[in-house]
Amino acid sequence: MNRSVGLIVIMGGACVLIIGLLIYSGALSWFGRLPGDIRYEGEHTRVYIPIVSSLLLSLVLSLLFYLLRRFF
Repeated sequence: MNRSVGLIVIMGGACVLIIGLLIYSGALSWFGRLPGDIRYEGEHTRVYIPIVSSLLLSLVLSLLFYLLRRFF
């Protein structure tokens, strides 16, 4: 295999590890509770529709992939 593929796999694993640590520490507890996210809690029903959180995640990932394509 090519060394660059191995480097990409290592970088991806490091990113997943960092995100996991942020979630575990509670630093991302605001995600899914932004203004614009729909939450309905009835007596026997809970419905979460994270519209704004999904848009924010899409924006961040699009910017990240744009930068990766630009520099590689």
